Amino acid sequence: MSDPHLWLCATCGVEYAPSATPPAQCPICEDERQYVPATGQRWTTVQELSDSGHHVEIERVADRLWGISAPGVGITQQGMLVETDEGNLLFDVPGLISDAAIARVRELGGIHHIVASHPHMYGVQSAWSATFDHAPIWVAEKDAAWLGYRPDAVRVWTDAFDVLPGIRLDQIGGHFPGSTIAHWADGADGRGVLFAGDAIFPTPDGNVTFLRSYPNRIPLSPAVIRRMADFVKRYRFDVLYNNFGASAGPDAEAIVERSAQRYVAWTSGANDHLT
Repeated sequence: MSDPHLWLCATCGVEYAPSATPPAQCPICEDERQYVPATGQRWTTVQELSDSGHHVEIERVADRLWGISAPGVGITQQGMLVETDEGNLLFDVPGLISDAAIARVRELGGIHHIVASHPHMYGVQSAWSATFDHAPIWVAEKDAAWLGYRPDAVRVWTDAFDVLPGIRLDQIGGHFPGSTIAHWADGADGRGVLFAGDAIFPTPDGNVTFLRSYPNRIPLSPAVIRRMADFVKRYRFDVLYNNFGASAGPDAEAIVERSAQRYVAWTSGANDHLT
């Protein structure tokens, strides 16, 4: 299931190469987009997490779409398993794997391709890949330097491509230079679904936002937000999902545009008279 010497950062849940001793540091957490807790760096393993009662949950999100999460592990992201007639895609990866989860995913058709929206979402991607016939792990070239472990299944990519018929991977940038989105043309009953990770993030008021760092609330510039909002106009999508189970939509395309205009107005100073 998982190499017992595979190390996981206890804070972000990202895997690092198997070794007798853990790494000295987690570069992902030391970056300004994440953080090292005041108590310091700590490491764990899949076995330790399982022994302490952590588990993997798989829940139906929509037709042919399943959320996979590990409550309390790392930053508690939710991956998305997309079922298609040509194979299944795991988009974003939890920081845990279990026998029960493996059995359930097998019932759903397995995993044929794995992709993380950005480095915070690498999770235990090598373990999921190895379990499912070494499914290719697609890593954006601009972010590949963040890999703490590079198994043979890793495939580095640059240009947009169809990872499966009807599912296109593209790089929107913003949160990370290689921040990746997946467009599922047949999702939402053919109206289209966009999996956006942290790049475009649903908010409680039904809109979305865009940030360089979510835990540290570091913004992006008006020019970058405008670029990102224009970038997704090449795709048709009625619903947008982030990497924590939240969504925007219906009419997610209009929501992204409206939200970008709001964000740009506030960060450009156009609304300074209201402060």
